[in-house]
Amino acid sequence: MASSLIANAIQINFDSVLGILDNDGMVNMFKALEASGLRGFLGCPSILYERELEQFFDTAIVQEGDITCAVSGKYVAISESRFSEVFGLPTEGLTDISAVPEDLVYDARSIFSQSGEPVSFLVGSFDVVTHERFLMMTAIHFGIKVNWRKILFEVLKEMVDKTIKRSKGFAVQICVLLKSDPAVTLGDATTFPQLKILYAKTVSTYVATNKTIDSRGETVEPGVAKVAIVRKKSVSKKKSTPTVLE
Repeated sequence: MASSLIANAIQINFDSVLGILDNDGMVNMFKALEASGLRGFLGCPSILYERELEQFFDTAIVQEGDITCAVSGKYVAISESRFSEVFGLPTEGLTDISAVPEDLVYDARSIFSQSGEPVSFLVGSFDVVTHERFLMMTAIHFGIKVNWRKILFEVLKEMVDKTIKRSKGFAVQICVLLKSDPAVTLGDATTFPQLKILYAKTVSTYVATNKTIDSRGETVEPGVAKVAIVRKKSVSKKKSTPTVLE
């Protein structure tokens, strides 16, 4: 399967990460994600149907507000309401993430900065999608009600719209949606890569490795450092949720 379909996807094992004993900050972050109504979406079963996932992105189009596709020789329609029901997403609150109050965004720029200096939206890596993620994390951090059904379904529609150059994502969630359709017969399932699932152990590894990078400038374990640097960037520049929001 093309790696681009899972490159940005991260799943969360909530039962594991909420049991972290030595990092209240991390636990509070995952509790905020859970309280926002995203547990069913970010913590759904971590399985992949590779062939069917590729068929979905090859054939999916947006028609009259729904997403339609052809998978395993069957016509499949995914509506916003079905999308919401499968993942138990909230249906009340902000429907436009850019409506997050500016004063909270201002505060978040310092809260989400590792250095303490306000995060700059002018740096090269802070593109439109990154800014969107930053606003999502701001809303989650401050407990703002968000209509995740509307917002996440719009993101999915952008992913399947071939006129919009948005990277693919929601790999596991799409597979869960396809599996929930009784008309579709799926092939063999594969396990989502373990390194892309956040458990208490992996979170602790990320934290410990980032501390090593901060104190030494490098680490004796290059393979681990590469993963940790990616996580560090997402926290210091984007502070995005460790999610599959794209």
